[in-house]
Amino acid sequence: MTTMTSLILAPTPDPLRFKTPEGALLSPPSGWACLPPGDAGLTRRVKAAGPSWQVIEKKGRKAFSRGLWAPLANIEAARAAVDGERATPEYARKKASATARREREQGEYVVEFANAVIAFLRFSPQHTRLAQILAVRITEHATPVGSGTVARTERIPLEERAEAAVIAWMRHQTTAYDQMKIANIKGARREVRRELAEISRKILDQHRTDGLHPAACVLCRP
Repeated sequence: MTTMTSLILAPTPDPLRFKTPEGALLSPPSGWACLPPGDAGLTRRVKAAGPSWQVIEKKGRKAFSRGLWAPLANIEAARAAVDGERATPEYARKKASATARREREQGEYVVEFANAVIAFLRFSPQHTRLAQILAVRITEHATPVGSGTVARTERIPLEERAEAAVIAWMRHQTTAYDQMKIANIKGARREVRRELAEISRKILDQHRTDGLHPAACVLCRP
């Protein structure tokens, strides 16, 4: 039976059968076990120790790990080694330092992102306070680590992330998008989002100049 190192397989309805990219079905060899996802350091150690099967489930454009199958002896040895390393004072110091660095970087990013949101809003002096309130709300929603929002990606510039986050927030907070019945047709949801984005942009434009303002503005309501 094939036991190629780091073989990537897809799950099937049978928890003990997996599909190769070519469509063949494989079952774990005797003496193998599944290491659940969630511990990247331990997973790397097990992969380096010998043959393994990584089970990846794809949903649309996203991929989710369903665990790493490998010889049980390799998993136990790797876990013992990792546990030993993590029990040392040196590891505790490094972990505390890394945590402090991530928290500092996250705090800096939150401020940077909020400023980018305000820059995109470009509200007039009459609506400065509203811009500040919206920046806080949108930033709190978009920037948490692990949120999976557009604000967490580095594939597009910060300015584009801020714009996308504002439009997404408005879609959910100021339109009936979440209650809409959208036809299960390719492109239908994208078209609805495009139309709602145009509406949101017009609402934003109303706050970019001083003067008369709609009394029933969805952004200004309490």
